[in-house]
Amino acid sequence: MSKQRYINETGQEQRIASIVEPVAEEMGLFLVRVKILPDNGCTLQIMAEDENGKFTIAQCQEFSNEISALLDAEEPIDGAYHLEVSSPGIDRPLVRERDFLRWQGHEARVELGQMLNGRKRFRGLIKHVKDGKVTITLPDVTEGAIADMDLPMADISFAKLILSDRLLEEARIEQENSPVVDDPEITTIDDIDLREQNLAEPKI
Repeated sequence: MSKQRYINETGQEQRIASIVEPVAEEMGLFLVRVKILPDNGCTLQIMAEDENGKFTIAQCQEFSNEISALLDAEEPIDGAYHLEVSSPGIDRPLVRERDFLRWQGHEARVELGQMLNGRKRFRGLIKHVKDGKVTITLPDVTEGAIADMDLPMADISFAKLILSDRLLEEARIEQENSPVVDDPEITTIDDIDLREQNLAEPKI
């Protein structure tokens, strides 16, 4: 299955991705997203996961250490910045074909880079993936309208899961079956925001 990512990143983010992705692959990880944010002056957020969608504390620390040295040498960002390395979280970005296949039946928001039937933004249930297209079923369409939309994956600029009770319940069951260690830097679904298993370095 293709490892290609379908996500719109700036030129600077793409350059950073080209620096850190080989490290991820060497460690058996998948780079999910690179994002430069204005938080704390400047924050470089890098998401990664393994083949099973996990990202342990040990993996996070090792990956962070490896890419920190490379980024220091390459200097893709002028000035000081905060590096935040984390898992994708529960309501995660969907960037590869494998992501859409894994989360079939769940609701997602998808944005295209080009217009399709007069619109770029779609929200619905992931039905299936075939021939380079992801089909989503739109909710509450008018009578006679087509509910299933075939979205070309090559045109996807951004996609993510929509947080839902079903998604939270599946995450809770998975957490019970594979409990994480008691670490203050891990946010589980039992915590206040219920949104992200954050394995990042502490924010400055």
